[in-house]
Amino acid sequence: MMKMNKECKKTIRIMEVCGTHTQAISKSGIRYLLPNHVKLLSGPGCPVCVTNESYIDAAIGLLSHDHVILVTFGDMLKVRGTSSSLSEKKMKDNVITIYSPEDAITLARKWPQKIVVFLAVGFETTAPIMAATIKNAYENGPENLFFLTALKRMEPILRFILEDERNKIDGLICPGHVASVLGADAFQFVTKEYQVPAVVCGFEAEDLKAGIYNLLDQIEGERPVSFLNLYQRCVRNTGNRLAKECMDEVFQKEDGYWRGIGKVSNSALGLREKYQRLDVKNKFDLSEEIISNPSACQCREIILGLKAPYECKQFGVRCTPETPLGPCMISSEGSCSAHYKYGRVIF
Repeated sequence: MMKMNKECKKTIRIMEVCGTHTQAISKSGIRYLLPNHVKLLSGPGCPVCVTNESYIDAAIGLLSHDHVILVTFGDMLKVRGTSSSLSEKKMKDNVITIYSPEDAITLARKWPQKIVVFLAVGFETTAPIMAATIKNAYENGPENLFFLTALKRMEPILRFILEDERNKIDGLICPGHVASVLGADAFQFVTKEYQVPAVVCGFEAEDLKAGIYNLLDQIEGERPVSFLNLYQRCVRNTGNRLAKECMDEVFQKEDGYWRGIGKVSNSALGLREKYQRLDVKNKFDLSEEIISNPSACQCREIILGLKAPYECKQFGVRCTPETPLGPCMISSEGSCSAHYKYGRVIF
């Protein structure tokens, strides 16, 4: 049995890399029920938080064309590029919020005289529905719909974190949503290659408690390092075959640029050659330099789990949900937003 020794001086760092887990952990108060030496850290699991500034700049640049309409999910509106955000450039009909990628097809058919550009942002969780939408548009039209992609892959960024000597992660809570698509086996490398105990778990408080308990049982109980799928009601070992096939048909791996982190090899999903005519970069001859130039971000250390949000001097002072300085405070799944809304730190 695991011994919960509150006098243990060794800090145990457990990271979750899913925005929904970040929100659920903060909302449930689990963080404050653990011994002081157990630290729960949030990794780069919020797609809005890791979207590079230059991607926002490219989207804003498209608005210089009068016949372009951008369609996006609402949490992208306040994310700043190097100098501005979509909400600051939004006029009556040039930026439209949608709730499903398929809404982009509907809007493009409604305004055939316009160029409609969908901002495709997310991880492997949303990549299948993005792929299905792109395939539908390719086969059935409309001809005026294009895509600006910033889809990220989870494995390369996990390797980036685990290989960073500054970031001593003792246990990992794998992203349940991504695992439901890719399968639990996609995260076996965390344990096999890096000797870090890892679990896949769900999003209820009981799921998270079970996951944290199993990690601590291995770490403090000095048990052999293992990988556990505790979310078997939704996650198969091999994942969702149809979803993966759809992604593989439409997307190919390419280098990705992460806010505050920079270039990470093979960490993005770009359109395969067959679907390149739907890539707005080709339509408007946007160069890679425009949309992929990495820049510094105040959220860098938060995104990488090197610091907790409340360790930032601006947290709760200049940086609040009403006046966010970075995307980690904008997105409801951002670690700063979750800590601010549900945290118990007095600032």
